[in-house]
Amino acid sequence: MILLIDNYDSFTYNLVHYFGDLGTECRVVRNDQITVAEAFASRPQAIVMSPGPCDPDQAGICL
Repeated sequence: MILLIDNYDSFTYNLVHYFGDLGTECRVVRNDQITVAEAFASRPQAIVMSPGPCDPDQAGICL
């Protein structure tokens, strides 16, 4: 499973579609709705961050 951190960017679900075409399960979580500990506890094969956000104040766990 790939954990995709959604930075509130419209491109996020394009990435989900591409991963699906590759046969890879993808879980999408908004950057302010998960902690770093929760992200690692889900034991993803990879963590991918979507493009964005516009402002560092909106970066959630990505900073």
